[in-house]
Amino acid sequence: MRTWNFYTSRQIKPQGWLRDQLILQAKGLCGNLDKVWPDVRDSAWVGGDREGWERVPYWLDGFIPLAYLLEDEDMIARAKRYVDKILENQQEDGWICPCDEESRPTYDTWAVQLIAKVLTVWYECSGDERVPDALYRVLKNYYKLLSDGTVSLFTWGKSRWYETCVAIRFVYERNPEEWLLDLVRILREQGTDFDQYLHIFKTPYEYTPTQESHVVNIAMQLKSEAVSHDFLQEDYRDVAENRYRILMENNGMPVGTFTGDEHLAGLSPVQGTELCGVVELMYSFEHLYACTGDPKWAERLELVAFNALPATISDDMWTHQYDQQSNQICCSEFRANPIWRTNRRDSGMFGLEPNYGCCTADHGQGWPKLAISAFMHRDGEIINALPIPSTLDCDKAKINLSTEYPFRSIFTYEIEAKQDFTLRIRIPSFAKDLKVNGANKRTKEIVLKLKAGDKKSIFVEYSIQPRLESRPHNLKTVRYGSLVFALPIAYDAVKKEYVSNGVERKYPYCDYEYRPTSDWNYGYAANTFTAEERERTEIPFSSQNPPLVLKAKVKKIDWGHHPHYTSVCAVTPNSRKALSAEETVELYPYGCAKLRMTELPLLKK
Repeated sequence: MRTWNFYTSRQIKPQGWLRDQLILQAKGLCGNLDKVWPDVRDSAWVGGDREGWERVPYWLDGFIPLAYLLEDEDMIARAKRYVDKILENQQEDGWICPCDEESRPTYDTWAVQLIAKVLTVWYECSGDERVPDALYRVLKNYYKLLSDGTVSLFTWGKSRWYETCVAIRFVYERNPEEWLLDLVRILREQGTDFDQYLHIFKTPYEYTPTQESHVVNIAMQLKSEAVSHDFLQEDYRDVAENRYRILMENNGMPVGTFTGDEHLAGLSPVQGTELCGVVELMYSFEHLYACTGDPKWAERLELVAFNALPATISDDMWTHQYDQQSNQICCSEFRANPIWRTNRRDSGMFGLEPNYGCCTADHGQGWPKLAISAFMHRDGEIINALPIPSTLDCDKAKINLSTEYPFRSIFTYEIEAKQDFTLRIRIPSFAKDLKVNGANKRTKEIVLKLKAGDKKSIFVEYSIQPRLESRPHNLKTVRYGSLVFALPIAYDAVKKEYVSNGVERKYPYCDYEYRPTSDWNYGYAANTFTAEERERTEIPFSSQNPPLVLKAKVKKIDWGHHPHYTSVCAVTPNSRKALSAEETVELYPYGCAKLRMTELPLLKK
């Protein structure tokens, strides 16, 4: 198995709709969190009195690559201020977290694992030469404390032990010392082996919610073998495939992720999934593809990134949900018991920090890390892993990809070879009628060998056919390439400004309830759909002006509400008998439809 390597934000730059999306993020919550949110602005990481654990590292994990991808000098300077303070406060023995020595045994070292990974991100973006030594000392100290029993893995650090391997690889490539391999072995021995908990994946409601059923831990652990097997001198067995299959069979959502509000929640279309789980699942898929080169992980990454990620964040990226649902007819605070398995009443609202602030800090890594995954390299080869609009400028070549994918399936590559190299272009499994420079091709990967000095233009296009996919409860969902489509529901956005626990919510980072104003009780009257392309705005996944819609035939049915709720639809319709004449409606990309019905029945004629 030959691993692909990531480029950095200094070598890849977003273009087209991807750059527009990152600009929205920079203007929104992620780009301003250090100005408006006390847990980042006044964090103990920078000498304040607020949270000194995961929230600043989570935020930096997305904010740093965002700043460098956009070459925003103000954002870069703000990120540097945080990194400077963190490095300045590193203890003489290497300990780096804002925790006194006496408290180390009870401090969950998930924060050590996370800040170590974030420092690798900072180095890859900035080239800051303080980082290699600082990270060496962090890991050597961690190794000592784990070896002599001063600290041990528990709770979050136990479930996420493999995250440390990103920083271990960074240090090992520069200092291939045996203690680093021993550190991986200690972490694995003390960490959770999720293969021992597959029974929870299969029947989550039979078990009390635990770390092993927590959706973010589960999204993260899929990459555990990919990032650790070589350190452990073990053959790669693709354990992630079996785990992912079981998760999707028993908890899967149509957008490639699995329910988890907060814990695995089965196959109901009205159970939610957490935003942190979405971005962490994307990060796992990125590493799984890099490790294996298996295109299934790239296609799964696209499915999550183009659907689940934009669906749960507002158009202006100032607010987000904690939990999203496939069939989501209302986003309001539950008056009493929420539908969620373990989350609070406000988890479906769009706001500053609904339910819990982890997603407020963590959601920013999604789009920037996707952008950096567009191209990868190994030996004398470059692969376009994700066909999203971007420019790669590296030692071997400059490659500019112009495209509106996933909304269109037309791609123009402008290539200038600086050295001899081989370019590979991944073609998805759903592509039909592939053409390269006008010539018909039958391949799942385009391979071009270029010589130094070559300048070439490559024009690629293929067609995509809408199709119905079966879902549990005899429901259907509509797929169009990597996009899932849903019936959008019009809504009124009700603004809520207030202060809670000393944290202010005010426009544009206030809370919102989305209350439905249009009908949603439909079934599909036909299994044929017509795509209609529209002009894209500066909001790529706009809830008002989607760049692509599907025309569908539907009829109203008696769907009904979930027992004891008026803001949640029933899991399945009360009746599948048509109550109206056939109508033609527009389906929106799932990521554009903030209120939506995604899983509908196909009615008998």
